[in-house]
Amino acid sequence: MASTVTTEPSDTSAAPTRPGYGQLLRTRGAWTFLLPGFAARQPFAMLTISIVLLVQHTTGSYGAAGAAAAVTGVSMALFAPYSGRLADRHGQRAVLLPGVLVHALSGLALTALALAHAPLWALFAAAVPTGASVPQVGPMVRARWGVRLQDSPLMSTAAAFESVTDELTFVFGPLLATALCTTVTPAAGLVTEAALTLVGGLLFAAQKGTQPRVTGAGHARVRHASALRVPGVRVLVAAFLGIGSVFGGMQVSLAAFTESIGEPGLNGVLYGTFAAGNMLSGIVCGAIAWKAAPHRRLVLGYAALALTASALWTSHSVLVLAGLGLLVGMCIAPALITGYTLVEGLVPAGARTEAFTWLTGAVALGQAAAVTVAGQLEDRLWGGAGFLVPMAGTLLALVTLLALRSRLVVRPRNRTVARGVGHREPVTVD
Repeated sequence: MASTVTTEPSDTSAAPTRPGYGQLLRTRGAWTFLLPGFAARQPFAMLTISIVLLVQHTTGSYGAAGAAAAVTGVSMALFAPYSGRLADRHGQRAVLLPGVLVHALSGLALTALALAHAPLWALFAAAVPTGASVPQVGPMVRARWGVRLQDSPLMSTAAAFESVTDELTFVFGPLLATALCTTVTPAAGLVTEAALTLVGGLLFAAQKGTQPRVTGAGHARVRHASALRVPGVRVLVAAFLGIGSVFGGMQVSLAAFTESIGEPGLNGVLYGTFAAGNMLSGIVCGAIAWKAAPHRRLVLGYAALALTASALWTSHSVLVLAGLGLLVGMCIAPALITGYTLVEGLVPAGARTEAFTWLTGAVALGQAAAVTVAGQLEDRLWGGAGFLVPMAGTLLALVTLLALRSRLVVRPRNRTVARGVGHREPVTVD
């Protein structure tokens, strides 16, 4: 008597027939990881801007500030996928507990070195573990949604909800960091970020009941390869690098712009406006039952992002910059949401945390490159030259998407796209 063994059967019996935020938030067990997850990811939005403001204050150079922030971002981008793979194999809690401790300690060390006017190489040395240990809470929350929903039509709604949550942190995070750095002390932003990471990360790690099942133990015969072997994931990485260039370029350029007009406190307001546009469009995206294929939506949404980002460098007033920033933010959310939705179809559940961290790492790497280049442009060229970075980053990513869009087409599970990422091929069992 023979039977066929396949991987990851989907339980959609309880899935709602119509997607919506109300149905999503009624998912059993969702609130147990949503609230601590929000608290744990809040500090991430404070990290780059806190480093930029602190190092710029102690060195007087946006180039040095951008370089220090860039080292943190590159370190995070390199280590985030490894962290995701460890979480898939050993459990999220096993990765989070040591990670938040290392991050808090290294963040405090970076703060102390900056205040002591240590040489730039010493700041870089402290920035490496600070970035490498950034807790990947967003990808972990998305992986928990995948476990709860499993091929439900609510998956795209969950992706939108997570994008809105991410952007809500980017509304409050920069505002809080800027307020602390400009009204309390330049070190207050980074110290608060370290403390919030520690507390929020420990609370999220305590939610053991909702974390995805560990795929490494007891399955020694299953080959685990990188999620990056999926061609569509590599294309999404390129797209998310471009999105990172927008975040990084705007953080440095907005700080330089507000400094040049003598209103540094407006930095958080302008960046918050940009993030608010992202959040509002994310809410709308999650409420729409899309009929167009996600890979087509991604190309169209990205074209709009590249167009609006290309206009940033032309702005010369606060109102114009705020309006353009709002439009750019409104174009980012659809691209992010569609990219994360595509991961659900391209990558099997056992490798999704890693896949999500590749995308998060790509945003961090793009942001790191952008803050470095934008800082140099602001120091060496005219004020506002840093806004050329989001234009260049999104245009290059758009060209890549147009050339390789066929690799984003979602195919049936257990076929070619699943190979090499921890799936079992169907086998016959006597």
